[in-house]
Amino acid sequence: MTERRAHTLLQLASTSVVALTLATAAYGDWPSERRREILDSTLTVRLAPDLSALTAGERRAVDELLKVGEIVQRLYELQRHPEATEWRARLLATPGADPELAELYRIFQGPIATTPDNRREPFVAAAPELPGKNVYPVDLASGELERFLADQPQARPWLLDPRTVVRRGTRENLRADLLRPGRSSIASALQPGLMERLRAMADRPNPDAFYALPYALTWPAELESAFRGLTRAAQAVEGDDPELARYLRNRGRDLVSNDYESGDASWVTGRFGRLNVQIGAYESYDDALFGVKAFFGMSILLRDDAATEELAQGLGGLQEVEDALPYEPRKRVRSDLPVGVYQVIADFGQARGTNTASILPNDPLFARRYGRIILMRGNILGHPELEEIARRKWRAAVAPAHAEEPAAEGGLERTLWHEIGHYLGPDATAAGGALGDALESWADAVEEMKSDLVALFALQSFHARGIASAERLRAVEASGILRTLQDRRPRRDQPYQTMQLAQFNWFLDRGLIAADPEGRLEIRYERYSEAVRSLLAEVLRLQTAGDPARAQAFFERWTTWTPELHEPLAERLRAAGGPRYRSLRYAALGD
Repeated sequence: MTERRAHTLLQLASTSVVALTLATAAYGDWPSERRREILDSTLTVRLAPDLSALTAGERRAVDELLKVGEIVQRLYELQRHPEATEWRARLLATPGADPELAELYRIFQGPIATTPDNRREPFVAAAPELPGKNVYPVDLASGELERFLADQPQARPWLLDPRTVVRRGTRENLRADLLRPGRSSIASALQPGLMERLRAMADRPNPDAFYALPYALTWPAELESAFRGLTRAAQAVEGDDPELARYLRNRGRDLVSNDYESGDASWVTGRFGRLNVQIGAYESYDDALFGVKAFFGMSILLRDDAATEELAQGLGGLQEVEDALPYEPRKRVRSDLPVGVYQVIADFGQARGTNTASILPNDPLFARRYGRIILMRGNILGHPELEEIARRKWRAAVAPAHAEEPAAEGGLERTLWHEIGHYLGPDATAAGGALGDALESWADAVEEMKSDLVALFALQSFHARGIASAERLRAVEASGILRTLQDRRPRRDQPYQTMQLAQFNWFLDRGLIAADPEGRLEIRYERYSEAVRSLLAEVLRLQTAGDPARAQAFFERWTTWTPELHEPLAERLRAAGGPRYRSLRYAALGD
């Protein structure tokens, strides 16, 4: 056992998670049969867009961006697990490492696997996963930080800032952070007053107190390397795409200043050529403690001009949709929301996977000032094997009368309007608080469910106004049902699956779906509009109330799982769905 490993276990053993920690002693390398249970159920998705049309400068920019992506990948893994660096070195960088364990590390982006029965478990002798991952103290006792924030409410904005790591106020931590190697004086100067504040805390250390260190000062060497890489990429592409070059330079500075406004503004309002890049710490899905800490991700994207033009023609009426939503007071929204369809060149960190689209930035102030950008991932949305898996699951779930309904084909438009849904609806609680802060760990599940429902609501509205055909509406509505089907009972730290199960149960309750005598789903489309509107109104009330206890009660009420209906349906979905896991490969990385 390494000294670092022993120290981590000693820290964990001093907390309320001692039961989990003591169990760590039982963890070791999984035997081959456990590894094969996952590897034999893994679909390899290889993305290889044609880059031949890129100029020499654009190709050099891509090469530099791929190097930055590797930095982002390592940071993401480290954010999720304190031992990620050690296990990455053992499994991916050590000659003769076990190839099966190495592949598991790639699939799960760290030493913790999701088991076939949906548990999170180390597949090597690593510490168990904690709700706060590695962006909160690993020795944090249950409820300890909540009690501190209740006693020190003025510390909440500092400690729960999305791009900071929370530390315990020990003398050792404070001294290490004040003397952290690799940190430039510029990075420190860009955090005015922070060093003075930490020095004052170091004079009177208190292990029961907490402080927060910006990402730029937590990983200064890595983020300064990313800054230099983005600067080189900007120089390479300057002659071909000066707006992209400007964005890359701004985003590089963002990473070392911990302030994303300049990059977000130039990204959302920029008009780029062939390439686009999503880079930074945005999404908070990995934070199962407070649901606020942003994790690093990056996507290098190639624009599909024809698909983008076709999609843009169907986009409109945003203010009309906003004005029809069942909540008050409504807001004014920008109508020129930029949308693009892209081929993924490579993904890193939180962005790696088969996610079909994203809308950013998340910051409500920046979204109000500059708008948001929607990135549709065309070679994921149109991947033939993923589409066929969706069709098989649909046929396994529904009654024969619905088997040929175009659920998979409606996915593109439903996905687009799901992303637009993030832009619509309340961006603050009735009291003026930020939704993410107010709803804490429930914020992501509530927001994702709102966006799912806005997508359905919008298409129903378009059909009622004669804008969308009945065939178009039916495809989107069928896709909306497919979206809710669960092949395993979700964990509480899975916001997408949790909100999907809540939708499914609400639709059952409202009679939109019902099980036939064989346990397959019958869909009563005439009840769709009321079911969507009533649930959307409830979700919007949860957001405006900003009460995490109320959100918790909602999900406890609507995420029941019964052996009579849910489990037989899940078994059919598992049998029909084929490979459960995904291993992403990218031609640009030599895969």
